[in-house]
Amino acid sequence: MTDEELKDLDKEVKKLKRIASEWAGKLHDLVEDRLPAAYAEIPEISQGTLEACKAWAEANTRLQAAQRGTTA
Repeated sequence: MTDEELKDLDKEVKKLKRIASEWAGKLHDLVEDRLPAAYAEIPEISQGTLEACKAWAEANTRLQAAQRGTTA
């Protein structure tokens, strides 16, 4: 992997981490401020949070493998 590709992957990981953090914030706000009245929002927000965290984890695994010089 070239330095440029590694830099792009690092940028992607940071972007995905930000997105996951935003979803986590939505989940936190739901739990802290709107439950139990907004219970119907639980599936959508929890699924979005789960998917965002998985996307970050997969990209982070690829980045770590690339930094070690292996493939994921």
